[in-house]
Amino acid sequence: MSVYEKLKALDITLAAPATPAAAYVMYAQTGNLVFLSGHIAKRADGSVWAGQLGKNIDTAEGKAAARAIAVDLMGTLQAAVGGDLTRVKRIVKVMSLVNSTPEFTEQHLVTNGASELLGEVFGEAGKHARSAFGVAQIPLGACVEIELIAEVA
Repeated sequence: MSVYEKLKALDITLAAPATPAAAYVMYAQTGNLVFLSGHIAKRADGSVWAGQLGKNIDTAEGKAAARAIAVDLMGTLQAAVGGDLTRVKRIVKVMSLVNSTPEFTEQHLVTNGASELLGEVFGEAGKHARSAFGVAQIPLGACVEIELIAEVA
């Protein structure tokens, strides 16, 4: 099943990349690597998915927020590869920042929301190296921010 067939089966529609909120670009390519800037969690209505894990958001909701970010990341990646996700050879690395209390220790489980979806959509090419960090705050109070590196043809 192709990437696009998998997205359709999952009822996922990719949106165009968001406009950068500060002095950066949404993606940059060097050689065959594409670096996507961090994307913050947004709800279906486009509002920031704000909150702090361990305080007012639980692991399951954080995982859903990370999955939503993965959808946004794929939209940006699609733009970066000229509209053709079949050019993606591999998702190389994911870095996840989880807005969490000092006591919260399930950042890795939150980040699974993104990692699992990328694996589902890209198959073997979606398996990636990963880091997941707990941080004191994320821009706009978002609960999760994720960046991605992909290898492209």
